[in-house]
Amino acid sequence: MEAPAAGAAFDPWSPAFVADPYPAYAALRESGRVHRFAPTGQYLIPHHADVAALLRDRRLGRTYQHRYAHEEFGRTAPPAEHEPFHTLNDHGMLDLEPPDHTRIRRLVSKAFTPRTVQQLRPYVEKLAGDLVAGLVADGGGDLLAAVAEPLPVAVIAEMLGIPESDRPLLRPWSAAICGMYELNPADRTARAAVRASVEFTAYLRELIGRRRAEPGDDLISGLIAAHDEGDRLTEQEMISTCVLLLNAGHEATVNSTVNGWWALFRHPDQLAALRADHSLIPSAVEELMRYDTPLQLFERWVLEDIEVAGTTIPRGCEVALLFGAANHDPAVFADPARLDLTRTDNPHISFSAGIHYCIGAPLARLELAASMRALLTQAPTLRLAAEPVRKPNFVIRGMEALPVVV
Repeated sequence: MEAPAAGAAFDPWSPAFVADPYPAYAALRESGRVHRFAPTGQYLIPHHADVAALLRDRRLGRTYQHRYAHEEFGRTAPPAEHEPFHTLNDHGMLDLEPPDHTRIRRLVSKAFTPRTVQQLRPYVEKLAGDLVAGLVADGGGDLLAAVAEPLPVAVIAEMLGIPESDRPLLRPWSAAICGMYELNPADRTARAAVRASVEFTAYLRELIGRRRAEPGDDLISGLIAAHDEGDRLTEQEMISTCVLLLNAGHEATVNSTVNGWWALFRHPDQLAALRADHSLIPSAVEELMRYDTPLQLFERWVLEDIEVAGTTIPRGCEVALLFGAANHDPAVFADPARLDLTRTDNPHISFSAGIHYCIGAPLARLELAASMRALLTQAPTLRLAAEPVRKPNFVIRGMEALPVVV
């Protein structure tokens, strides 16, 4: 059976769609389980059960190069001028499959155990409090620049051992690299990503050299020790892992924070309930991530023919798993369009699932809860100062700024 076309409502390059993709998602869910999207050649998957199943299906992968050459898979190699980006990206565990993925994740996971994350709690909560205090002292400002961004950047940089003076470099490099995860990125986006990849790689190669000479109590030093003792991590894997942790370690948290507060400002009854009862913070974090997830789409390659709802998706194709649509699936979430901070049955997939489940999920939850608690405590009358401007990006969806007054 052929998959139906996605229809005009799904338009990831339209500002109106990016501002509110959820009506289009509802139309996709109602009209089928698989949709062919001609502009990217992908198969869109909008239902929660299918997304959850395909995230765990080993017949799909984030890469195919562990099994097939480009030509064998019916794909063309990326342009040679994009090589620095692909070398950096393709050696990170998010874009690897077992056994390489298993080996790298095992090494890195030691830094993200629940116990390790709990040891970070005092640092995270103090930093969140200090950042919010600065926002309050200024009478308001841009919530993204003042709190949402510096908190997770500082935390992951501290874990890795990035000197404080170098941290302003991280966000611009990250933003440029993440531009390549959008659908059909423009040439200028690719050029910016390549340039950032070259600069980021050179920076980390030099920092790794310094840590090798003078180890510290940080994750980079720990990865070097594992590499030097058992040759279990190549230098390129180390560099790619650090970039992935720095990028993933703050992009989702930054966007979850601003998307979440934007949702709260538009639902004053829910914000009032949260202000009245701070014990709602854990469930509020989960519900805000479900309601408007920062990662809207996750791509996987079809390594062997699969069938979804009677539609065969052949080897060599790519599925686009629509996290935002899955998180609003009425088959799983009662009244999914309603923001309900007391929702307890909340199996959202904003952190993905399967072997690529977000390794930093416990840390992200800690950071989101810490900044929310600090804002509720120190800025109890926080309100929107002006309509926020949304970034044009769809896959990683967030704001340019979120202006507030206290």
